[in-house]
Parts: sequence; C-alpha cells; structure tokens
Amino acid sequence: MTEVSYRGSDGSPLFAAVIKAEGQRVPCGEGPVLVLLHGGGPDHHSLVPLARLLCDSHTVVLPDVRGYGRSVCTDELRHTWAQYAEDVIALLDHLGVRRAVVGGAGVGTTITLRAAVAHPDRVCALVLISVEDIEDDEKKEAEIAFMDAFAARVRADGIEAAWEPILSTLPPIIGAMVRDAIPRSDPASVAAAAAIGRDRSFRTVEELAVITAPTLIIPGIDWRHPRELAEKLAGTLPRGHLAPVTLSADLHTLDDFAQAFAPTIRQFLTTVVSV
Repeated sequence: MTEVSYRGSDGSPLFAAVIKAEGQRVPCGEGPVLVLLHGGGPDHHSLVPLARLLCDSHTVVLPDVRGYGRSVCTDELRHTWAQYAEDVIALLDHLGVRRAVVGGAGVGTTITLRAAVAHPDRVCALVLISVEDIEDDEKKEAEIAFMDAFAARVRADGIEAAWEPILSTLPPIIGAMVRDAIPRSDPASVAAAAAIGRDRSFRTVEELAVITAPTLIIPGIDWRHPRELAEKLAGTLPRGHLAPVTLSADLHTLDDFAQAFAPTIRQFLTTVVSV
C-alpha cells in the first residue's frame, strides 16, 4: 500500500491509499485504475479487503472522503457534492490518470454519480454499492434535521455516541465499518461533514440518464439505501447493470463484504469495461 497526499481544488489537504498486487510495477496512469470511495462514517480502511481482491487486475485507489479519516476538513462550507466530485478529479490529476473506473459505497455512490455527470470524460465506468436515496422535498427536510442532530451529538458526546441510535437501524456491516473507523476520525471534521445533508445531490433519478458509461449497481437493503432506487437507476441509465448480489444482513466483517462483492465487480470490470 502506498500513501498519497494531495490537495483538492480548494487547496484542502486530502489523503488516499494506492493498492497494487505484490510485485506489480505498473504505475498509475499506465494501467487500469479503479477509484473506490467509502461510505459516510467509515474511512478508506473499510474497502482495503475488497481492494486486495481486485488489485491483481487494477490499481485500486482508496481515498479518505473529505471529512473522514486523514482527509480532515472542519469547514462546513467546504462540504458540498460539487466539491466532493472535484476531489475525485483532483486525485486523478495528482496521479496522472486521464480516465478511471470510479465507484464506492453509500456516500461514495453519490460522489461517483456527481463526478460522472460533471466529468464524463474522466469516468469510464461506475461501480455503485448500496446507492443513497434521492429525497423529495419532504424527505430532504427530514434529512437535514437528521444530519444536524447527528452533528450536534458528535460535538456534545463524541462520534460513537452520535452513531449509536442510528446503527441499530442499518445492516451490521455498516456498524462494523463505522466502529472500525472511529479511533481514526476527527470529531470536528465528522461533525462538519454532516453539513452535506443541507446540499442537494439530485432531485430525480431521471437526471442521471445523461450517464452513458457502463454502471454496475449493487442494491442496498435499508431505508437510506433502498433497493427500489437501485432497480429504478438500473432501468434509467443507458448502460446500467443491476447486480445479482445485494447488501445483506448476513455480512458482518470487512472480509465478508469483500468476498460478497469482489466476484461480481471483477466480472463487470472484465466483461464490460475497456479502459
């Protein structure tokens, strides 16, 4: 694993890890690159086991999304979907990579979609695991209140206490990823990142029909990542592919997560994507 420090378009310091197969000498920019973005709460460590199962065919780049892990950002105004998408492009520029497969889980799926819409020439394919909900106006107001309350609990009682009433409503693997990342997380940065709830990712699924790159969609199973959205997205994207696997309550560890999804992602990358 190689550590990468770079800066976002706004000058913020950011971090990523690059994982290659043992003995692999192909540098970024000369071979296929897969950027995977973690969900909201964990950091890049949550995707390391998955990356290790995929790095024999791709150079896998795992950023710490702004606000999490070592990409500390305590300014609420710097947490927007547009900025997160530009962070992906800044990373590709830093690595000297013209085009890459971009994907992620949860929050990472929304960032991936925003990057693909804003920079279709830089994203050659998408891998979406547990796509975040696209709220109507009423649900968006509830989302703002939810995220504001979370940030207030982080500031008052710490990250672990802030997550406790939420994790019981989500699949066990999300809890495992979040709890693993807490010791590496900056409370002020995590609280600031909750300001993303005030930004609008998309208003409708139909907005995403402009994405023509091949897209693998692995459904989620909870209220924040509804399967119905994944199915609708697969039917809306011109080259959307609904995966035969889904997030499951049977997944409890990072290795479970990796083993469940690596074969499907590998097949997608092999049979559909040409970088």
